[in-house]
Amino acid sequence: MSRFRQGDIIKIEGYNNLFYIISKNSFIKATGVFHVCPVLSNIKEGPLHIKVGDAGIVVCEQIKLIDPSARACNKVSDTEYADIMNISDAIQGIFEYD
Repeated sequence: MSRFRQGDIIKIEGYNNLFYIISKNSFIKATGVFHVCPVLSNIKEGPLHIKVGDAGIVVCEQIKLIDPSARACNKVSDTEYADIMNISDAIQGIFEYD
């Protein structure tokens, strides 16, 4: 099983900022890869920019797919379930129909 889980905040070698894992645990387990959004400190909160603890602001519209076997990734911390729910809802809202 992967050592990474939805809601983890990770550091990816070669990047200055942190990243937030948004993929469901079942997706991570089945594929071995996960989607992330950057965590930044120099932007304002908003509907798609959600604060997570003291780590910073998750930029929900900047989704990237990461293969941890191809990149050096390290878990920095995790977040509360309420944060996972808020971020998942914001991302789902991007793709809903009108």
